Amino acid sequence: MQMDIIQNKALPAWHPVINYQLEAALISKLLSELDTVACSSEPQKFFNIFNQLNSIEIRFVRKENQLFPFLEKKGWDGPSKSMWSFHDTLRQELRLTRKQYDAHEYDALDRDFKFLKNSILTLLRTEETVLFPNALKLLTTEDWLQVKKGEEEIGWMNGLELNPTTRGNDETNAPKGNNTVNPYEQLHVSEGFISLEQLNLIFKTMPVDLTFVDENDKVAFYNRGEERIFPRSAGIIGREVKFCHPPKSVDTVLEILEKFKNGEKSEASFWIKHNNKLLYIRYFAVRDVQNNYKGVLEMSQDITTIKTIEGQKRLLDWQT
Repeated sequence: MQMDIIQNKALPAWHPVINYQLEAALISKLLSELDTVACSSEPQKFFNIFNQLNSIEIRFVRKENQLFPFLEKKGWDGPSKSMWSFHDTLRQELRLTRKQYDAHEYDALDRDFKFLKNSILTLLRTEETVLFPNALKLLTTEDWLQVKKGEEEIGWMNGLELNPTTRGNDETNAPKGNNTVNPYEQLHVSEGFISLEQLNLIFKTMPVDLTFVDENDKVAFYNRGEERIFPRSAGIIGREVKFCHPPKSVDTVLEILEKFKNGEKSEASFWIKHNNKLLYIRYFAVRDVQNNYKGVLEMSQDITTIKTIEGQKRLLDWQT
């Protein structure tokens, strides 16, 4: 399958759909190359190509965190439910392929890879015939410009060279914000004073992912650290929190919110293995002085190194 970029020649070069089409062409190319390589006879070559294909995860993340929220605002939440579930199925198939490779089960991999390929091609066809045509009808140019801004924070599949104008260098048509807040004005917080600039720098420096969901279950804030554990982009601001999690996790999220709102619980904790890291994920109910529910704060932290700490360290060991 080869995406027909010519069919959208009317779209400007910066348009996110053009980027998706370029990625789809790359995916098709990689799948074609894998058709000619048997893992059982050329395992290293197979792995090199598969490793590029595995970066399709960034495409999934971009759709889930940037495109889908804009479609939800237009009343179309189907992709957030069904297509996200299909992404998760593909993630499982990609992990299985990697597991087979690591276990040197090359013959089984050669036999099973066709299922992964067919699943990916099915997704590309659904995008081309359903997702993008409907998205182009629903979203305005202003919407697409906002989608583009958030996508730059998430990124694109590696190995893909995008037109420089898609990277945000052309600000001609970029929407202009109207920020009347003085970033240096001192804000009176619960204890002391701090400027908005200082506050943002603190949030950026913290080695913890923070996301705040208000009392109406809408995402109101996330911190933009140097290396977030879970990707976020501006498209999730104002998004219903139930659409910010994989479909298989939604029931758990809704249960937490219900318990927090009725006062039964005020904290929920999880720890999971993700990308060879041990992650500690905590949810806290946020209440005012009258104990009224005002939202939930989600905190995620990589505790892989922390988990190994023993004994004491009371002296600096900086290298000169």
